[in-house]
Amino acid sequence: MKQKKLFLIAGLFAAGMAAHADGPVKDAEAMLKDSFREQGIAKLDRLQQDEVQKACSSDKPPAPAVAKKLEAGQMATIQWPADGQYLGDWKEGEKLAQNGRGMTWTDKPGEPAGGNCYNCHQIAKAEISFGTIGPSLYQYGKLRGVSDPASKESEAIVKYTWGKIWNAKATNLCSNMPRFGHAGVLTEAQIRDLMALLLDPKSPVNQD
Repeated sequence: MKQKKLFLIAGLFAAGMAAHADGPVKDAEAMLKDSFREQGIAKLDRLQQDEVQKACSSDKPPAPAVAKKLEAGQMATIQWPADGQYLGDWKEGEKLAQNGRGMTWTDKPGEPAGGNCYNCHQIAKAEISFGTIGPSLYQYGKLRGVSDPASKESEAIVKYTWGKIWNAKATNLCSNMPRFGHAGVLTEAQIRDLMALLLDPKSPVNQD
């Protein structure tokens, strides 16, 4: 494992130093592929970057016009609830927020993954261990005036939140947040439960 990490670091360093030289970049890509192997559900296609990942992996941020175009493309990928129901069970959402399992070579195909939300965010006040890569989500719905998520007044923030979980790149191209729905990490039902965790007034997230 340590050797693989060293290869990865070396490959990324080479790619960054030679961003405008096709030869060295191809050599770095080959090095990355040679440093990994397929096992279980973990396939080598995970090393293939799409246009968004390529734009955000560059040594320079994408130009505003490019970022706007790519964000629009990502926005078009968001799948909205067919029945118009955005919220599920906040208790199940809390379980998902605590669960960091999923998509490793030891997991079975189709086995549900977790959201691992506390790895990057503060969510509930009772949680004393959380990451700070992302902003605090404590009182997420309350601070935004969402007392009734089904109301017309709350429609904009409800849809924004769904889109953010489904594909964060649609509103912030180089966001560190995973594209949970777009990448198939979480199911629609799981996203509903996370939505409830963030927006249901009864959720511990929205308590004082």
